[in-house]
Amino acid sequence: MSRENSEIIPLGGFAIQSTSSKHLADQLQENMAHQQTTLLFANTNFIVKCQPQKSALTNSNTLIVNDGVGIDIATWLIHKKKFRENLNGTDFTPFFLQQLGADAKVFLLGAKPGIAQRAAQRLQEELKIQVVGYRNGYDEARDTQALVETINNSGANVVLVAMGNPYQEQWIIQHRTQLQANVLIGVGALLDFLAGDKPRAPQIFQRLRLEWFYRLCLEPSRLLRRYTVDIIVFLQLCLRQGKSLS
Repeated sequence: MSRENSEIIPLGGFAIQSTSSKHLADQLQENMAHQQTTLLFANTNFIVKCQPQKSALTNSNTLIVNDGVGIDIATWLIHKKKFRENLNGTDFTPFFLQQLGADAKVFLLGAKPGIAQRAAQRLQEELKIQVVGYRNGYDEARDTQALVETINNSGANVVLVAMGNPYQEQWIIQHRTQLQANVLIGVGALLDFLAGDKPRAPQIFQRLRLEWFYRLCLEPSRLLRRYTVDIIVFLQLCLRQGKSLS
């Protein structure tokens, strides 16, 4: 696939790809034929929390895309550029799986007990996506060797890892060479949304790019630091790194 449809924009030391949902889905599908690919969504929390994983995530088999208005603001301040499209795991991942259609064999990993099971039911019943297995991110994820064998034995070609930053990125980095799946995606709270455990923001909040504010109102004790102190840390980090990828 031609790279003319995407551009790499450095931010916080990460190489973030500016592209569209369609071109990203096409790129992943093309990669599935010849290499394993890791897909991650960079929001402000990712940039701050995943700094220790930066070098491990700098390779041709890892794609990082932009997620959220905070990333847009920092990118405009540093590069005077805009991303082609806002991409996030909650919207893009179901879109990508539907693009794969009958070729998708999905394994869900993460979230609290019961969440992955309900997310699997929704993917299968509403989106007609084949889910070949699921495990929660707690007791069922403790024996990592057994978990890797379970995923490989399931025949999954797509693994969705929902552990939040930086734990899902750490898990993927540590185990991706052992996994036979073609695509590994860090999806954050996607399984919670699919299971109905957490509500998506109303469309008006999504259109105004205020989904973060809606979530803050629902979970102030958990998210207050992320959207106050950590935002300052994020902006300082991005301005210090500038256009560098080192």
